Amino acid sequence: MKSDVQMKSELRTLTVLGQEVRVSIRPAVPAPGAERPALPLLLCNGIGASLEALQPFVDQVDPAIEVIRFDVPGVGGSPDPVGPYNYPLLALGAVRMMRELGHERFDVLGISWGGGLAQQIAVQHRKSCRRLVLVATATGCLMVPAKWNVLNKMLTPRRYRDAEYGRAVAAELYGGQVRYRPDLTAALHDGRARAGSRRGYLFQLLAGAGWSSLPVLPLIRQRVLILAGNDDPLIPLINARIMARLLPHAELDVYADGHLGLMTLAEVLGPRVSRFLA
Repeated sequence: MKSDVQMKSELRTLTVLGQEVRVSIRPAVPAPGAERPALPLLLCNGIGASLEALQPFVDQVDPAIEVIRFDVPGVGGSPDPVGPYNYPLLALGAVRMMRELGHERFDVLGISWGGGLAQQIAVQHRKSCRRLVLVATATGCLMVPAKWNVLNKMLTPRRYRDAEYGRAVAAELYGGQVRYRPDLTAALHDGRARAGSRRGYLFQLLAGAGWSSLPVLPLIRQRVLILAGNDDPLIPLINARIMARLLPHAELDVYADGHLGLMTLAEVLGPRVSRFLA
């Protein structure tokens, strides 16, 4: 059951680096007797997905942790950007956004495409990012790729805009529980208003083109929790093992699910992340 805190997440629109960004803030309820409040957690979503997609996970995060989500330009409730952007620019914007919300230091979680952004924030703004959680993600263009029949379905946002098509390809794309229950992806394609524009999706693809964190992973000095599914067609598990070897302070947790484990296994991964951040 959702707590009162979870039911009272606030939606705001901020202007960051000249771009309007839709932001969701779930305020924290400090734990009784806590000496200091927990640092807020910034969530970076997957490609094409609006902030609503992560609601099942947010509902399972410790209420003592403030949770902040946002739609990247051209996705969900954030309007299209004027032109293309890259991960370094997005990382700068994310840190500026957090400062505008009153947070100089925070933790970061990134899933899939958002995992690249999370890694960029950790490298580029190490004084702002305390701890890092990487979920179902890899190192960008230098990674062990998925099969082509999986990758080519990621080139357009059709799965978000066409619910019937989204359910038809869900098992092949996401694996895990979705293989038997494609209805679990309903939050990803629930309404065209959240799908964002084709232009916004293209700009997300371009942001990751040619980018890789592989050469700089040893420079990420923060503690890192890597969460990876044992049945993830999009991000083969070997990528998580490579990252765990190269990151100096990483721990790897393999869960029994697929690419969307953060949503379909939220009752397990929410508390797991909360313990790591504590």
